[in-house]
Amino acid sequence: MHRIYKFIWTLRAIFWKLIFRRFDMPGYIGPPAFIYGARRISIGKRVRIFPGLRAECHGSGELIIHENVSIGQNFHIICSSELHIESGCLISGDVFITDTDHSYVDVERPVFDQENMVASTKIGKNCFIGIGARIQAGTILGDGCIVGSNSVVRGVFANHSVIAGAPARIVKRYNLSSHEWERC
Repeated sequence: MHRIYKFIWTLRAIFWKLIFRRFDMPGYIGPPAFIYGARRISIGKRVRIFPGLRAECHGSGELIIHENVSIGQNFHIICSSELHIESGCLISGDVFITDTDHSYVDVERPVFDQENMVASTKIGKNCFIGIGARIQAGTILGDGCIVGSNSVVRGVFANHSVIAGAPARIVKRYNLSSHEWERC
């Protein structure tokens, strides 16, 4: 039975290798998955994505998921410019990450008929993103950041920050000199 499972897993990995710009093995994407713009998606070694992926690359958007990243179920990601998830990240289930926002400049026109606002988004190395978090366009998370469950995050955050709330703010920061977490 284990051999059959491994064979099916290998076939899926070969399929993803043909679909994406880059898919390094070993790697896993659990079905079902909705992919738009697969030729602009690069996935590094040891990336594990659990069932329910929805990845969208619009226009010239480019999604790069670096090596050794684990992503929980029902992950939704949209990019229209450049969106990076650096190595060593752990992303819980039901998380949404984007570099694209809707604009509402002309109140006489529906929102979906207006230009999108695009700002690059980056998740730094070794970040942890809690279940249900929303990472908005233009967000830059430094290395080692922790995002609390159900947080709505927008902005630039320094390395080793704990970010929580809606809207999210820094609640703790790691002090490299004292080797302790400090409340903000």
